[in-house]
Amino acid sequence: MKKIALDGPAGSGKSTVAKRIANKLCIEYLDTGAMYRAVTLYFMRQQISFENQQAVEEALSHIQIDFNEGQLYLNQENVTEEIREPQVASQVSKVAAIKAVRTAMVKQQQAMATRKDIIMDGRDIGTVVLPDTPYKFFLTASIDARAIRRYEEMLSKGFTVSLEQIKEDISKRDSLDMSRTESPLIQAEDAILVDTTNLNIEDVVELLLVHIDRISE
Repeated sequence: MKKIALDGPAGSGKSTVAKRIANKLCIEYLDTGAMYRAVTLYFMRQQISFENQQAVEEALSHIQIDFNEGQLYLNQENVTEEIREPQVASQVSKVAAIKAVRTAMVKQQQAMATRKDIIMDGRDIGTVVLPDTPYKFFLTASIDARAIRRYEEMLSKGFTVSLEQIKEDISKRDSLDMSRTESPLIQAEDAILVDTTNLNIEDVVELLLVHIDRISE
């Protein structure tokens, strides 16, 4: 069974690349970052303090996340668009750093990976979720390139945003993701590094497909 791990910081192109590879290989795409966004949205709606461990653990027992045809459902509600809103994005790294949250989400992700060929993107797929897969990639890009990509994405969805604010948010998120105790953002030792700063999406997709074919031989 083919399990592809795609890690990297915010704005490196992981999700877009993963979706296209999933389509080309006819395998399932699992957006693990969206799962953490869904948990964040739930906590915000329920006004649950991220620092209250008991409340967090209790809330997790009431969270069911499902994917269907590229849409994410939180307790049977389609929240695919809502989890992309700036207020959720600004808080997701704090939630993703909580041990109980990561334990719950990794358990769900690993269970999904046992049932089908899959590609997952996130920040700890190659190091924690799928450490034994030979298909590991780490995408990166300059912070300026990543900020511009995220800025254009937000504008296309109708959000009023500042490029400088997005750049600042990405910088803070990088710091949080890389310094957290639980499953920090690091490149797996056996992951293939791909710098996407000067590459378009199709170039990255084709490059990864070449590597995937080579590993499969």
